[in-house]
Amino acid sequence: MAITLYKKQKQVYDFICQYIQRNDFAPTLKEIAEAVGVSSVATVHEHIIALEQKNLIRRSRGKSRALELVNRTYIRLTDSIDLPITGYLTSGAPIAPYIDQNATFKVSPEIVSGKKRAFVLEVRGESLLNDQIKDGDMVIVEEIEEVGEGEVVVAILDGGLSTLKRYFKEESRVRLEAINGEGLPIYALNITIQGKVVGLVRKFG
Repeated sequence: MAITLYKKQKQVYDFICQYIQRNDFAPTLKEIAEAVGVSSVATVHEHIIALEQKNLIRRSRGKSRALELVNRTYIRLTDSIDLPITGYLTSGAPIAPYIDQNATFKVSPEIVSGKKRAFVLEVRGESLLNDQIKDGDMVIVEEIEEVGEGEVVVAILDGGLSTLKRYFKEESRVRLEAINGEGLPIYALNITIQGKVVGLVRKFG
């Protein structure tokens, strides 16, 4: 039977899985809170209880790193970690949900910092071809809302349209430029940052 996870529960569970794969031990509640952008450890504890009730994790009482995955195997740090594939990215269109909600993609643990939840978007179409990003490429994203100047981000514009651009903060607006610096920039007053792009994987064949 399929298990339903709400958005924040999924973020917490993904991060726990990624952290254990990377470090071979579980994160603390404080580390989880910082990773998924929750201000209260008590709120994280509520999500942990919900995941435990859904038989996805178990807790050992009295330990700071007391979380274990239930019925899930994972590959050690020296191999790879599994990141969830959450959707299809087409620049200028809303991000479409991925067909298989349980799909994952293996990446080297060195690609991600391990401090934030990471996920994968599959590029669809040729809208990013000028930036040498092709149809079928897998974009690896760390879920972070505050990014530095010139970093490549997945941004959501007004109307829910998505784009993959370099981020620059101006006095009263945001400037989004093509990764290769060519073409006209996009100027916006309000955008939502889905995350910072930390890698791209291209499958051949």
